[in-house]
Amino acid sequence: MERVSQHEHIKWALGVRGSSISDVARSLDVSPTSVSLVSKGRSRSKRIEEALAKEAGFTPAQLWPSHYCEQTGGAT
Repeated sequence: MERVSQHEHIKWALGVRGSSISDVARSLDVSPTSVSLVSKGRSRSKRIEEALAKEAGFTPAQLWPSHYCEQTGGAT
């Protein structure tokens, strides 16, 4: 997903669930700018990615598939 549309999608999903970028920032005690930069893909923070995904109703791997390798299959 393109970064800008991804950010807009995350903001939309947060809004549907009664939340916002600012709400996530407050819950983590970080600036809204930090959360926005992660949402836009311009910065990485596992903690912020996990909080955004949870609040928006997704997994981090769904929002940032290139950051999270999903393991398939079992151990041999």
